[in-house]
Amino acid sequence: MADRDTLPLPLEVRDRLAELELELSEGDITQKGYEKKRSKLIGAFLPKAPGKGMDPSVPHERRTPVTPGSSSRYHRRRSSGSRDERYRSDVHTEAVQAALAKQKERGKMAVPMPSKRRSLVVQSSMDAYTPPDTSSGSEEEGSMQGEGTPTSSQGSINMENWISRAIHGSTTSSTTSSSSTQSGGSGAASRLADVMGQTHLGKSENHSTPPDVTSYTTDSIQVERPQGSTTASRATPKYGNAELMETGDGVPVGGRVSAKIQQLVNTLKRPKRPPLREFFVDDFEELLEVQQPDPNQPKAEGAQMLAMRGEQLGVVTNWPPSLEAALQRWGTISPKAPCLTTMDTNGKPLYILTYGKLWVRSMKVAYNILHKLGSKQEPMVRPGDRVALVFPNNDPAAFMVAFYGCLLAELVPVPIEVPLTRKDAGSQQIGFLLGSCGVTVALTSDACHKGLPKSTTGEIPQFKGWPKLLWFVTESKHLSKPPRDWFPHIKDANNDTAYIEYKTCKDGSVLGVTVMRIALLTHCQALTQSCGYTEAETIVNVLDFKKDVGLWHGILTSVMNMMHVISIPYSLMKVNPLSWIQKVCQYKAKVACVKSRDMHWALVAHKDQRDINLSSLRMLVVADGSNPWSISSCDAFLNVFQSKGLKPEVICPCASSPEALTVAIRRPTDDSNQPPGRGVLSMQGLSHGVIRVDSEEKLSVLTLQDVGTAMPGALVCVVKPDGVPQLCKTDEIGELCVCSVATGTSYYGLSGMTKNTFEVFPMNSVGAPISEYPFTRTGLLGFVGPGGLCFIAGKMDGLMVVGGRRHNADDIVATALAVEPMKFVYRGRIAVFSITVLHDERIVVVAEQRPDSTEEDSFQWMSRVLQAIDGIHQVGVYCLALVPSNTLPKTPLGGIHLSESKQLFLEGSLHPCNVLMCPHTCVTNLPKPRQKQPEIGPASVMVGNLVSGKRIAQASGRDLGQMEDNDQARKFLFLSEVLQWRAQTTPDHVLYTLLNSRGTIASSLSCVQLHKRAEKIATMLAERGHLQDGDHVALVYPPGIDLIAAFYGCLYAGCVPITVRPPHPQNIATTLPTVKMIVEVSRSACMMTTAVICKLLRSKEASAAVDVRTWPPVLDTDDLPKKKPPLLYKPSNPDTLAYLDFSVSTTGMLAGVKMSHTATSAFCRSIKLQCELYPSREVAICLDPYCGLGFVIWCLCSVYSGHQSILIPPSELEVNPALWLLAVSQYKVRDTFCSYSVMELCTKGLGLQTESLKSRGLDLSRVRTCVVVAEERPRIALTQSFSKLFKDLGLHPRAVSTSFGCRVNLAICLQPHRLGKLADQGTSGPDPTTVYVDMRALRHDRVRLVERGSPHSLPLMESGKILPGVRIIIANPETKGPLGDSHLGEIWVCSGHNASGYFTVYGDEALQSDHFNSRLSFGDTQTIWARTGYLGFLRRTELTDASGERHDALYVVGALDEAMELRGMRYHPIDIETSVIRTHKSITECAVFTWTNLLVVVVELDGSEQEALDLVPLVTNVVLEEHYLIVGVVVVVDIGVIPINSRGEKQRMHLRDGFLADQLDPIYVAYNM
Repeated sequence: MADRDTLPLPLEVRDRLAELELELSEGDITQKGYEKKRSKLIGAFLPKAPGKGMDPSVPHERRTPVTPGSSSRYHRRRSSGSRDERYRSDVHTEAVQAALAKQKERGKMAVPMPSKRRSLVVQSSMDAYTPPDTSSGSEEEGSMQGEGTPTSSQGSINMENWISRAIHGSTTSSTTSSSSTQSGGSGAASRLADVMGQTHLGKSENHSTPPDVTSYTTDSIQVERPQGSTTASRATPKYGNAELMETGDGVPVGGRVSAKIQQLVNTLKRPKRPPLREFFVDDFEELLEVQQPDPNQPKAEGAQMLAMRGEQLGVVTNWPPSLEAALQRWGTISPKAPCLTTMDTNGKPLYILTYGKLWVRSMKVAYNILHKLGSKQEPMVRPGDRVALVFPNNDPAAFMVAFYGCLLAELVPVPIEVPLTRKDAGSQQIGFLLGSCGVTVALTSDACHKGLPKSTTGEIPQFKGWPKLLWFVTESKHLSKPPRDWFPHIKDANNDTAYIEYKTCKDGSVLGVTVMRIALLTHCQALTQSCGYTEAETIVNVLDFKKDVGLWHGILTSVMNMMHVISIPYSLMKVNPLSWIQKVCQYKAKVACVKSRDMHWALVAHKDQRDINLSSLRMLVVADGSNPWSISSCDAFLNVFQSKGLKPEVICPCASSPEALTVAIRRPTDDSNQPPGRGVLSMQGLSHGVIRVDSEEKLSVLTLQDVGTAMPGALVCVVKPDGVPQLCKTDEIGELCVCSVATGTSYYGLSGMTKNTFEVFPMNSVGAPISEYPFTRTGLLGFVGPGGLCFIAGKMDGLMVVGGRRHNADDIVATALAVEPMKFVYRGRIAVFSITVLHDERIVVVAEQRPDSTEEDSFQWMSRVLQAIDGIHQVGVYCLALVPSNTLPKTPLGGIHLSESKQLFLEGSLHPCNVLMCPHTCVTNLPKPRQKQPEIGPASVMVGNLVSGKRIAQASGRDLGQMEDNDQARKFLFLSEVLQWRAQTTPDHVLYTLLNSRGTIASSLSCVQLHKRAEKIATMLAERGHLQDGDHVALVYPPGIDLIAAFYGCLYAGCVPITVRPPHPQNIATTLPTVKMIVEVSRSACMMTTAVICKLLRSKEASAAVDVRTWPPVLDTDDLPKKKPPLLYKPSNPDTLAYLDFSVSTTGMLAGVKMSHTATSAFCRSIKLQCELYPSREVAICLDPYCGLGFVIWCLCSVYSGHQSILIPPSELEVNPALWLLAVSQYKVRDTFCSYSVMELCTKGLGLQTESLKSRGLDLSRVRTCVVVAEERPRIALTQSFSKLFKDLGLHPRAVSTSFGCRVNLAICLQPHRLGKLADQGTSGPDPTTVYVDMRALRHDRVRLVERGSPHSLPLMESGKILPGVRIIIANPETKGPLGDSHLGEIWVCSGHNASGYFTVYGDEALQSDHFNSRLSFGDTQTIWARTGYLGFLRRTELTDASGERHDALYVVGALDEAMELRGMRYHPIDIETSVIRTHKSITECAVFTWTNLLVVVVELDGSEQEALDLVPLVTNVVLEEHYLIVGVVVVVDIGVIPINSRGEKQRMHLRDGFLADQLDPIYVAYNM
């Protein structure tokens, strides 16, 4: 099957095909649409090939080599495979393919593909997917296409061939087609692992050992896995007592997720770049590596350059004294001469503006602006004022009239783009420019005015960030004629501002460059001289006439020389890319002004048009000559059109910038023998800022063409891009600077920036300025070559300095585009920019993805782009993102708005559809992993502390023995006796009141009611349960009064109660196994519960979740026996077991602790004294009553102290979030207890209702203590926002405090505040103090106090006042030696209410003795301590206790079990999570855990699934910046996926098991490379 060029196709079909191909290359139609239309068009002309079964829509194509001789017909490859000619360089394509091949030879590396939820993947079924071209997909086809014919290297050489050529050294059978390396859709099957080479560089022999990202022993993981196996060879480490994990055993690591992580780990274990040697101190001991210059890097060796002077600016006698004078002259001498011809979208002349009309109309505009706006006394604009020119790109005539009108009126025109919507990319910044220029009037055309967005009243709204403008239409019919006697004041060119050209900076801000009238005139003269312009020449202009080269040639210089401009609008170019060439032929134009894009389009659309003749052209100005990649368009264009009369010397690239106007331009010479200047430079050298003509490494070169010599009358030099403007050496790249009258003079209104740009005095090597006149920085990077030729290698704006080396964004775009196949992204739509993360720039590449590309293909293309950039530029890409087509913000002429794209990326609103992050390869300046020092012995630590005057960190609560109080309950050893005593002495005193969700009393219990109910339960246990003394009974009750009665019933019967949270009726499958596990592990002989739960335990759903036949006997306490027991049980020994407390820790461990009667009574007494509880008090409790301090406060304290407890089940708050606070207010409660989950529910649920609650009479002013019961570091952000939120309802800011307990001691601290008068009554504690510690020091297990707001500071709140009878010491968890004040260590506790040990089935004695019976290894070695498993520190404060002692504050940092060891440092998950939640508004919750030393971050997304991928770069950035860690995996899930227990603590280990077992149903999983 042949290409269409060898088919006899009618001309109109060819035209239509060319249009189709253009549409495709610009991304206006999809690949599928293109194929469909194309096959329709040429279907009729195809020779039928029966029996082949070939799809006509997939033609096989050949491409004949294009050599200057044979280029009469230019065969285009299908545009989906071709690359953008602007960045096209065959040498470069070859280089890229070779680099990829090189990587491929080095061995395969599998990089895990991200996984997406189905709804996120654009459904692309196989039939909707267009198979890639299959030419050269197999050997046979290669031989079929003409065996052994050597083809020229013009074509892009397919990667497979490259490899074979590299191996066999043969160039004979290379098929030059750009095609996918896999044919058809098999790309999916053969997975990307086969294609990916390795992503490290250089020769791996000379690497020293790589920084170890994964510090486990290599033998535990198989590195080289056969491609098929998916299971890693090692299960998750079991956490402590792993058999007791709630999810059963440690999940075996199988399934997709773990295989991918394994792949990732294997990838990361390969050596990276050589590690760096030196370090600098980042204001702390933690060392960030700084890139040291490589001693072997190339350095500049040339002599110091000299400034290059352009030729003399010849003064021609008939040059006008000013541009207005020129207009007046031509408008009066030859009014009929054509000045400007505009085109409609069909390419027909729309309108011819003559010099006469231009003169008359400009005068009219000038008169009307000056005299018809405002009043005679108060005109709106005066000479010298700035006015905006808002004209569309297809109306140069109206623009020209308005521009000259302003010049005649001595106003300063500020041409800007037409704002199409209120939120155009960059339009806000343009508004700032107008505001700062003081613009109040905008001139516009009739059509444009009609098209502006309008409000309902017909007014033009104010655009975002714009000043208030008066819109003034410049059409003649709307203007009044100037009176006969009025005449504009035409002066010689002077130093007044002529116009302001806007310029968009790298960061998106818009500056206005002011150009003086004398500069304007001189620039026109210099252009006239260097381009040899003469009167009445015709010039075709395709460029934007509002600024830059288009304005200078097409509006200004043309008028000075009375030339005729043919203006081609962008809209016409889109329809007919050949239009400008046709106009050159039609008008026999001498000059054309184009960009390389226009040349590329002409090549794409070029057909065998016989009538093309470009011999009239004497000069083709290439405006973007400063883009080094324009050379390829120039060459290709010359190649094709040389046979159409185009002379090689006609192509004249120029370099320009808004600040320096035209910097250099190649002159159109008549001497065709002198070839233009070329430089083939090494990219490696360029990245170090030196010029090296490319040597052995052929792969990474940049070919530059000269942009001619300096302008007439100008002086050009090259200075170092940063620091002092010192002259470069001859072989150094620097910024070009120009000294000339014809440059801009300032950035309007910005004197500081103006000084740095427009008033530069270059210095020579001894520091003396080379000229007394200031130079202007051009923003162009390059050098001056032999013969004074200027070469431009890039722009300052596109410069990215990564690791001390410079890379140009354009070069990286070119490399990305050279990666074949280009079927997945749109060629003109690639953005490259850098973002700063962790003290260095990081490269981000964003491309628009074609809608028909599959996930696998795109991912494969992305991975190859990464390798290509790595291979050619030796720089890693930090992030590569693909976005859906047409979603990158555009500039008015259709390019990509870079700064806006970067802004969207950084704020997380780019919505990519594919993201690949490679922080592991890019980030080479992380601090060194911490080497653990050999531990100093505990004795030396102690001596060291004594010598340095630091006290040993220990503290205690008040001594119980010395406290005199009228505590009647003290004389009883057992709680059961206390209850009997209260039932006799105060039988009707109400102990408990239970509220329902409406806030009304559901039930209550007085002392005697509780006693009688407990007696009946005891009888029931003895009669129906046949239980013995000391048998264990599981109490499975909802939070309420039944639970309390059942507890005391057990005590009366001599049984040991265990409180168990009942299964959740809506979620039996996950909650019932926990109940079963506790019942089994606690060896309960029977269960007591309500009738409802009885039914639930035997239901069908229950039998699906657990084996219901193995339940112990279940007693229903709703049906109690009538008689009382013969005798209440009295324990003989107070050290026997009172109850068991079971709880699941955050690490997923189920642990039961034993509480003796002695400990229980001591506990109650301690709380009574700390909180001053006595019978007349009321306490509101909103806690879960199943374990820890929550259970003690709910069930035990009221009986011991006699106060009334108002019980509010936390589950009722889900129905009525205000329930707890309304109860506190209604019962005028002074003390209340809650959990973090309750506090969070109130903060989130009532945040907007404070006003309505106030009107309902909610008053919290009586609350003096609100204690959060917790077993974690105080959540300072939550308590503060709670206090702030309810401050208006009377809550005292000092009322909120926290408690701290753990398994070995259920309450160590409890902070009651005493507000107001109560502060004098003896037992008050001081306010909880907050300190700020350095997070980086904490990672090294050190505490370093810093000021609030200092970088890396972490606020920690004291955990509450230590309870009476409790002693605390801080010990080193490894050596067990005591530590000094303000040192981080494990909190050890000694107290009468310590638990007496773990209750386990397995009798794990070692753990038991270690946790409950530890002794210090030095110092006080007698005391027996219990280890809490929490890290913290003590700090003596300036505050004093009631006893006059200094107050010791305990700060809890986090659980040792939860802490993660990464890079030798200790991280607490909560710190990383806090950072992550802050990064994006859609992240509601976050949890982190490690897996095989990779950090996994799970975030809950509150937003559309499209935002999921936005989070990946943001999460990676913030963890790098704030924690110096590289995130290995980012998992985005739905709200509510992260499991949270009743205390509001995250269950990170459950989450981890769920992730590894692939049960999370994530929206997106990204594996960072």
